[in-house]
Amino acid sequence: MTHEEKRAWIRLVVAVVGYAAYVVIIVSRANGRSLPEVPYATTLLWTVGAAIVASIVAEIGIAIVNPRASRATDERDREIGRLGEYTGQSFVVIGAVAAMIMAMAEWDWFWIANVVYLCFALSAVLGGITKVIVYRRSLPQW
Repeated sequence: MTHEEKRAWIRLVVAVVGYAAYVVIIVSRANGRSLPEVPYATTLLWTVGAAIVASIVAEIGIAIVNPRASRATDERDREIGRLGEYTGQSFVVIGAVAAMIMAMAEWDWFWIANVVYLCFALSAVLGGITKVIVYRRSLPQW
């Protein structure tokens, strides 16, 4: 498994776990209230920050466990990275358009922030899944 494939796995797992933790925390705080009444901003920022830190720490841990592993990337790694990013970016666009429409419709800020966060998480997951699948198989021939 190449270094870049390990990074793809780390980021995929961190994205899923980070977003799942956020949802569990917010839903558990509802206690019968509607979700827009639950304070979410601090939790959202902490889970995003924790996911970033967890990803960095995991990547450092992988480097410590196997210090002699090559970190060189080749053309295939760059193409896989590009394909994964292009695939994942579709959800960033979907989230931006959805947030814009929700803001124009004057929806509660809770829903706008959460649709953006969901789409960022889906972007990371879809991009990660794409990278992992392509590393395990091969680049598509267009």
